[in-house]
Amino acid sequence: MKKLIALIGAGLMLASCVSDDKIATAVKKAIKEDPNLIAEAIKAHPAEVMQALQTAARDAREVMAKQREEDEKAKLMDAVNNPLKPSITDADAIRGTKGAPIQLVEYSDFQCPYCTKGYEEVVKVLLEKYDGKIQFVYKHLPLSFHSEARIAAHYYEALRLQKDDFAHKFHDVLFTNEAQQKLRQFKEKYLQTVAKELGANMKKLAADVKSEKVINKVKADEAEAAKFQIQGTPGFVLNGVPIRGAYPIQHFEDVLKLLQDNGKLKI
Repeated sequence: MKKLIALIGAGLMLASCVSDDKIATAVKKAIKEDPNLIAEAIKAHPAEVMQALQTAARDAREVMAKQREEDEKAKLMDAVNNPLKPSITDADAIRGTKGAPIQLVEYSDFQCPYCTKGYEEVVKVLLEKYDGKIQFVYKHLPLSFHSEARIAAHYYEALRLQKDDFAHKFHDVLFTNEAQQKLRQFKEKYLQTVAKELGANMKKLAADVKSEKVINKVKADEAEAAKFQIQGTPGFVLNGVPIRGAYPIQHFEDVLKLLQDNGKLKI
């Protein structure tokens, strides 16, 4: 291909002094009039053409990856400087230390396998590592294709009306692989079994699960997630910085460091 362009360019140069634009126009015209020129050039130099395509593809991937990285950095800095502000009230079962400098809010689904993984590998780790310096708030984003997720969210909130500790323990039990299997198999009956084992008032629970207070609390969490453009689970807001997806623990640590480096967090 390069030889083809060079030959056309050389012919023009011999005829007169021409600009690069005129050479390019002449090459385009030649190819348009005889598209077989490209096919013939490829057939004559297949290895060179393939090498050129592979190099171009690699270079393009590197450029795109670098651009994505720069875009992510820019978004992250924008989030640091313009943090989201989740609503945290007495209606939320706060875990850890209330008013702590690190605030982790999660929008989750009790049947999401990535949420189970996120609890074990991120939430639990951060609660232990930053004990006394972190508060964790669990919010609801039950997905439509998880049949028991919404009723599980209602049970969590109904248990919270009795005691925050009931809600916390219910959360921890459900986010285990064994519980996930039982929930799929026994559905609401399993939720009742867990609640009973926790020592909950089952008569009050049965009424609260269906109450407007509980139903509206879950809906409010969903609305807040939508406002923050969190559509899948798990979704997190760490000191105002959104983390949409099941990122590894190191990403959360990086966000905390970025917040500290920019004077937004002291721990």
